[in-house]
Amino acid sequence: MLTKAKWLHFLDVMDEMFPEAHCELVHDNPFELTIATLLSAQCTDALVNRVTKNLFQKYKTPSDYLAVDLEELQNDIRSIGLYRNKSKNIQLLCQRLIDEYDGEIPANREALVTLPGVGRKTANVVLSVAFDIPAMAVDTHVERITKRLGLCRWKDSVLEVEETIMKKTPIERWSRAHHQMIFFGRYHCKAQNPQCHECPLLSDCREGQKRLKKGLVKL
Repeated sequence: MLTKAKWLHFLDVMDEMFPEAHCELVHDNPFELTIATLLSAQCTDALVNRVTKNLFQKYKTPSDYLAVDLEELQNDIRSIGLYRNKSKNIQLLCQRLIDEYDGEIPANREALVTLPGVGRKTANVVLSVAFDIPAMAVDTHVERITKRLGLCRWKDSVLEVEETIMKKTPIERWSRAHHQMIFFGRYHCKAQNPQCHECPLLSDCREGQKRLKKGLVKL
């Protein structure tokens, strides 16, 4: 397992590699971010952004999403995976917002995770990005790179990964580190064909060294 000092060094390197790392889901307010993050489950941010470009022009408030039939909303997001279930959750979420939160996205995790379609990861994204509240969202990229780099164990659950990252990362760095880990995983330490041969962390990465030794990395 990595020491805290080594992990912070890794984050410093990611900071140098991706100084402009940010949330790539296009949105203008917490409500749009919540919808976009809900849609991004098992889907790329790029596809979500293509869909929400028109979606967010058509629907501005929770009431707007409830003013159409479920089938119409399904058609609006049909190109996104799991669109039927996501459409249903969007309308249920909007109804809950109107009934319990005056149509506004709540700024605390306990309330967020009660919203249909909103799990811990989505809640942490909304807290961190929309409300600037320290939180650590663990998506597939974050989970993959922390396990490859040895910060976490391969058998660790998503919650255990989240807890380990928070324990070894100063709270004031959580938000920035989250985006840099995502960029590192999305554009460098990719699920398929990671760029181990040109990685500045290779000398400290046993997984990368093993992949190179076994010829698993395309040069």
